[in-house]
Amino acid sequence: MEVRRVVPNVRSHAVGESREFYGLLGFEEVMNHGWIMTLADRNSGQAQISFMARDETAPVIPDMSIEVDDVDAAYRVMCESGAEIVHPLQDEEWGVRRFFVRDPNGKVVNVLGHR
Repeated sequence: MEVRRVVPNVRSHAVGESREFYGLLGFEEVMNHGWIMTLADRNSGQAQISFMARDETAPVIPDMSIEVDDVDAAYRVMCESGAEIVHPLQDEEWGVRRFFVRDPNGKVVNVLGHR
């Protein structure tokens, strides 16, 4: 399994203001579903940050997202390890397959892959 990117998720009700603020630091909007907006650096797009008012289909806002090349393998590994699955593996209508798992520090991690 390969990690493709890690993105911090910030709980926010000031999405527009966040876009303007981080725009001053070289970020631009690359995704906006209304409830989640992602900004990326203007050069490579590798540095990213997401702002979330809520999660559309999950019970909690995750603290971070980790995109992997094989989300099913990641799910099996987490289940076999006994980790707490916070949100089950499922396909989302916006083109990702994902699940949430709690890390040892109590943080909720959204593990996803694009379909």
